[in-house]
Amino acid sequence: MFGFDQDMIFRIPALLIALTVHEYAHARAAVWLGDPTPRFEGRLTLNPIAHLDPLGLIMLWLFKFGWAKPVNVNPANFKDWRKGMIMVSFAGPASNIIMAVIAAIVITLLAKLHILTGWVAAILQLTYTYNVILAIFNLIPIPPLDGSKIVASLLPGRIAYQYESIGRYGPFILIGLIYLGVIGAIMYPLQFILSVMINTIVNVIF
Repeated sequence: MFGFDQDMIFRIPALLIALTVHEYAHARAAVWLGDPTPRFEGRLTLNPIAHLDPLGLIMLWLFKFGWAKPVNVNPANFKDWRKGMIMVSFAGPASNIIMAVIAAIVITLLAKLHILTGWVAAILQLTYTYNVILAIFNLIPIPPLDGSKIVASLLPGRIAYQYESIGRYGPFILIGLIYLGVIGAIMYPLQFILSVMINTIVNVIF
């Protein structure tokens, strides 16, 4: 499991693309909505190093479910803080869906042109896969994932505070649910549905 193999050569760029685009989308959305915090903290960048969370990266590497370092935002800078938090939180998963669509289009185009070589195909397929996984995984409503921030933005103040207070235990809850197979059981059907939707889009284009 921990040994180096050829597959890792292809997984590294795919992982970095998916994680970096996801967090950059959060930062870009926050700045666009009026919060300069991500810019001040150096998160408005496509440099992967700025976005990596060691534990989340290890989990994604080993179990295909993981997370990056959350982008800090100040909701007080938004005109409507609830709407702002929902938009910023959804920007990450949305960017992964867009990246998955782009990867699927490129794969199909190169295949039709008969220039889809082995290593290119591997990186593109993994880029597609990881983006689909991250899009769905991050919408799970367990802190620190994006889904929890969307839910918290919709809850009354006191309930939202209590809900967010489990954030310190969130990574451990996620690790436990991943290990027990609960996350996989939830995600696999959703991954299939999203993949069908993306394939439908690609088929319409081609």
